Amino acid sequence: MGIRLRDPKLKMKFVLTICLLLISTAAIANAQQKTVGRVETRLPHTSLTRAQTKEAERRLTDMGYWIGAVDGRFDPATRSALIAFQKWEGRPITGLLTLDELEAIRNSTSPKAREPGYAHVEVDLDRQVLLVVNDDGGVRVLPISSGNDKPFEDEGQASIAYTPRGRFIVYNKVVGWEQGSNSSMYYSNYISGGVAIHGFRTVPTQPASHGCIRIPIFAARELSKLLPIGTIVLVYDKVSFVSGKPWVENQELKEAVLFWNQVVDN
Repeated sequence: MGIRLRDPKLKMKFVLTICLLLISTAAIANAQQKTVGRVETRLPHTSLTRAQTKEAERRLTDMGYWIGAVDGRFDPATRSALIAFQKWEGRPITGLLTLDELEAIRNSTSPKAREPGYAHVEVDLDRQVLLVVNDDGGVRVLPISSGNDKPFEDEGQASIAYTPRGRFIVYNKVVGWEQGSNSSMYYSNYISGGVAIHGFRTVPTQPASHGCIRIPIFAARELSKLLPIGTIVLVYDKVSFVSGKPWVENQELKEAVLFWNQVVDN
């Protein structure tokens, strides 16, 4: 049986109450929809709380993985560090920060240089990571993307996208963006001919370059400061490794190699 209100004032109050309830219900539904949207946007990257994300960031940076601010925000720098971690540990490279990944981060140790004892750079092509190694063996680790070994054509010349293995030296540097056809290269550090360690807008999880060693663009400027002219760079895979110690023990030899590279631009 319906409700009958004879008093006009009561009728008006009843109508206003119903209207307010409808408005309130619509507002709540809209807010819930927006919240769900935010969760859907966040879930592809991390399903953790901000405190858990901050714990993962702090642990990753303590182990040497290159990360930005430890603030609990899953930004591109945090994702980059997570990918470097997954690459080094041989885990599925998802870029997703989950409880399983957090637990793995908690129970892992710092990456170790292949050849500690002196300052240099190591590029592990199997793992697709770069390690900046200090005199004490401490490392800072970035994910990379190297040559994919596929044929390509540049200015009408056919070539193979190959990243050379061996012992190299930073012999030339470019501040900021390259000019001309290589304008996508940011803060280049040349180690062999046209092959450089440089920032790039995209760094796929697998080899994808024309031979250069791509690093995340957010770290390119700071990395360049850590690689002065003369920095030794070791590029290797599971079947090739050349020690940099001869150049450490014989500075005259190192200077001769640097001079030769600068003269022939190779």
